[in-house]
Amino acid sequence: MNHSLRIKPIGLLLFAALAWTSLMSAESSAQSPLVYEGKSGPGAGKHIVFLAGDHEYRSEETLPAMARILAQHHGFKCTVLFTIDPDTGTINPDADHMPGTEVLADADAAVIFLRFKNLPDDQMQPIVDYLNRSGPVVGLRTATHAFKIPADSPFARYDYQYKGQEYSRGFGRQVLGESWSGHYGKNHVMSTRLIVANDQADHPILKGVTQPWVQAGGYWTEPMDDVTVLATAQPLNGMTANAPVADDKSPCPGVWVRTYGDGDGRVFTTTYGASVDLLDTDFRRMMINACFWSCGMENQIREDLNIDFVGAYQPSKFQFGGFRRGVRPSDLADFNSPIMSLRYPVEVPKRRK
Repeated sequence: MNHSLRIKPIGLLLFAALAWTSLMSAESSAQSPLVYEGKSGPGAGKHIVFLAGDHEYRSEETLPAMARILAQHHGFKCTVLFTIDPDTGTINPDADHMPGTEVLADADAAVIFLRFKNLPDDQMQPIVDYLNRSGPVVGLRTATHAFKIPADSPFARYDYQYKGQEYSRGFGRQVLGESWSGHYGKNHVMSTRLIVANDQADHPILKGVTQPWVQAGGYWTEPMDDVTVLATAQPLNGMTANAPVADDKSPCPGVWVRTYGDGDGRVFTTTYGASVDLLDTDFRRMMINACFWSCGMENQIREDLNIDFVGAYQPSKFQFGGFRRGVRPSDLADFNSPIMSLRYPVEVPKRRK
């Protein structure tokens, strides 16, 4: 008798079982949040949740870099959520799928860098619950227009263009203090100098900060009257920190703080934060200080807080479609793994005709 005829089906079943287990493990890993556990430091016991998902400015690089600094150097627990391609489990800034938002239930602060998102109800509800309890928010760049939600959705009022007077212009205006109001300087041609307000130089968020410079072009803003402007944004004619001022563009608010909700929900907003902006030490220090402040830890901010990158930081040029393909959240789990590894391609492979 040829026993191999009996063995082959068993082998095929075993192979199928292993493949299924591997697939389920990969899917589970893709759905699991990226968590950086701090060991010691002033942030021990505090949990900050980062929401990354914009189409252009590489929030998927900015936010894990910030999270690592806060966890490794200062002891915070930092959870990073990304928008994920549900079919591949890889990070896709264009996707409207962000598993894990339920972790906001025990967050001490949320760092939001989203653009035009319309998340499923079960993923949006924890964000709404967090805002309803006036949880502290740090908003970057496109967070002013974080949500683009149809009028028939139960979450329509968070849309950046919402018309209702009870929540005019949605999350951006009502929480951050401003919605999307237009560009004010051409990207990759005009960079931006952030000028610290004279009357706010002693604010804890500006401790150790002198002259931030960012590579992202300007946004025009006219924030709500109740904000405190920490720095104005001056567009420059060039892509260096010492480039000349754009003569036809006066400074407008670029960094501010306010409160929302019941009056004690702390908010820090900047209309900058592209991944390359984080290379500037003054800007990076301001962002780390802002996270401390949002958690009510302003007394822990020092001029010499460690803001060194953890692992190689290799930001991509910000552009639509310019994210690195094939990256899973788990690929960034090691503190020393690069953000992002250059082995991941940027351009979408051309389709064969």
